[in-house]
Amino acid sequence: MANTPLPEVTDRKTFEARLNELRVREKAHTREGDAIAAARRRLPAVEVDANLELTGPDGPLTLLDAFEGRKQLLAYYFMWHPGKPATDQCQGCTWCTTHVGELSYLQSRDITFAVFCQGPFEESIRYHDFMGWTMPWYSALPSLDELLVGRTTGMMHLVSYVREGDRVYETWWTTQRGVEVMDNSYSLMDLTVYGRQEDHEDSPAGWPQDWECGGLTANGRPISQWSRVEAGRDDDLSGRT
Repeated sequence: MANTPLPEVTDRKTFEARLNELRVREKAHTREGDAIAAARRRLPAVEVDANLELTGPDGPLTLLDAFEGRKQLLAYYFMWHPGKPATDQCQGCTWCTTHVGELSYLQSRDITFAVFCQGPFEESIRYHDFMGWTMPWYSALPSLDELLVGRTTGMMHLVSYVREGDRVYETWWTTQRGVEVMDNSYSLMDLTVYGRQEDHEDSPAGWPQDWECGGLTANGRPISQWSRVEAGRDDDLSGRT
């Protein structure tokens, strides 16, 4: 990026004045986000069968079990390509899930976070282990159509649940770009002068835009896989010994 153009260079006073103009919009954006969150907390809920079956490390379990005794559950529905190697698994789901590391802050608010993979457990848990993820991981295949009723299975989804005793309710869900709330890399990129460097962005002429929209691979793999490969982890998902 040695020859990449720079933005207009000015004095500190002019810079701060322009930044203050933008800050008005940034604060309005923050307040609108707060208002949307407030409206989200006032949405109605729909009851879901608490006994819908998942598959975990100890075999079958229920949706209610996945709460791990907590009041709330956030479930990320991970796209899966059965029989495909690690290199061909969903780059977007890998991106989102890799950003979810420390769970104690969620748990302190009585929230469990778990991944509901849309593929078989024995195959997909090997991907979980190769990536070094520590969040609870289940297969949603036994009940996928019921869990995602009215939605497109095979797509990424983020779903919020709450329980009252042994009854479970769905309170909100999103898909596609809505799941960007799970990552911080895009948010941090958006603070830099060149942004995400993706070809769909509204950027000045000459700004680097070498990445396709949603381009999250490098050299044939989801980007975050490379550090795992270099660490010597086994990415064979077939179960062969």
